Amino acid sequence: MKIIDGKNAVLGRLASYAAKELLKGEEIVIVNCGGVIITGNRKNIKKEFQEKRSKVGSGQKGPKHHRLSYKIVKRTIRGMLPNFREGRGREAYKKLRCYSDVPKEFEESKKIVSGKEKKTKFVEIREINKK
Repeated sequence: MKIIDGKNAVLGRLASYAAKELLKGEEIVIVNCGGVIITGNRKNIKKEFQEKRSKVGSGQKGPKHHRLSYKIVKRTIRGMLPNFREGRGREAYKKLRCYSDVPKEFEESKKIVSGKEKKTKFVEIREINKK
């Protein structure tokens, strides 16, 4: 089992690493999902997320775009897996767990630190969730 600390990690790079490890058969736990960053222009990123959330169709159908930080990270990783509904994509997706903070069971364990220095233009996922 690999435990990854998501603080200051770029979302796309974190997701691609996690997807590769999941397909190899590893169990992945990502903590501090609220601290994951998305690089780019802050206004454009927030605007895109607001547009995605407003386009949900009827209550039963349509793509769901969540506000919770761990669900945003989990959905990004899901998009990098091959067909998460069946076969090896499904098996890999079952081995993924994401948390918005550090649970008590993982406080003492060793974590892989994925974030390095902060970029100049970025938005943390917890900032997107605010109204």
